[in-house]
Amino acid sequence: MINRRRTRTVDVGNMKIGGDSQISIQSMCNTKISDIDATLDQIARLKEAGCEIVRLAIPTLKDVEHLRKIREKTDIPLVADIHFDHRIAIASAPYVDKLRINPGNIGDDTKVRLVVEAAKKYSLPIRIGVNGGSLKKELVTKHGNTPEAMVESAMENIRLLEKNDFFDIIVSLKASDVQKTVRAYELLAEKVEYPFHIGITEAGTKESGTIKSSVGLGILLAKGFGDTLRVSLTADPVEEVKVARGILQTLGLRRYGREIVSCPTCGRTEIDLVRLASEVEKATENIKRPIKIAVMGCVVNGPGEASDADIAVVGTKDAGFIYRKGRLIRKVQENMIIDELLKEIDTTK
Repeated sequence: MINRRRTRTVDVGNMKIGGDSQISIQSMCNTKISDIDATLDQIARLKEAGCEIVRLAIPTLKDVEHLRKIREKTDIPLVADIHFDHRIAIASAPYVDKLRINPGNIGDDTKVRLVVEAAKKYSLPIRIGVNGGSLKKELVTKHGNTPEAMVESAMENIRLLEKNDFFDIIVSLKASDVQKTVRAYELLAEKVEYPFHIGITEAGTKESGTIKSSVGLGILLAKGFGDTLRVSLTADPVEEVKVARGILQTLGLRRYGREIVSCPTCGRTEIDLVRLASEVEKATENIKRPIKIAVMGCVVNGPGEASDADIAVVGTKDAGFIYRKGRLIRKVQENMIIDELLKEIDTTK
């Protein structure tokens, strides 16, 4: 059982982040915001995949008008990603549900105060996003490129907001190094009770980034850190959502659709399990309700795994035994396994 860190609760549109709220999944559009149709299409695909919060880069003041048009056509919570220009943050505020800024790169106290006033006016939280690759030179000189430098950067920014009587804060501390990221969150957790947005930044391509993100986020989540998360991949953002869902489901923190359990095969296997498991995975990919399906290759571990699954098939020579919640239902020929398995899945509640 994972004991989650206790935090304040922050509202992001119709969602709550932190406290007892479930851990939410975020992603970020990689379209140009000026291409409104492409951005809306990507938002729709992200939402369909299970994304719950979408971040958009707003590079210029001119782009705020594009943001306004996007806001009119989607109800998913939106986050405006702003750097350097406080005017963009203020102009974006009416059309989003959260601002992502670093107060320290927005400018002097007056500019920070104006952003805070806009956030208060529209009931927006602010995420302070610290990135290990863009720390102030003074902090790197003082600490090196270390978790301590990341935490000091976060605390400087937190104090800027708190000084303006603003406490609807979410914090992220991201680096491409897993151990550095984990240590940074550990250190900051000793200092604040704000919700954490977790992630491993610049994790890599679909394959390598999935591995790094799964390890890093798995460690953080197992330690109880994380109220919302993003998997960062050099890939279609929809892939980020798929990986995030898989991580949360694997740790028992959320349940989504079907979960496939299958053995790695060995010399005892007398059925084409690789093909069978792939076909089952493909045939059940659109199932939305939570269901655990086991696809096992022999009678050594098969019946045991079948007892823990909603539906299971245990292979034998040229055939398969189908189980429902650990009870043997029937034996079917190998070429009928998929059809018979799907019939059982359809009738399982």
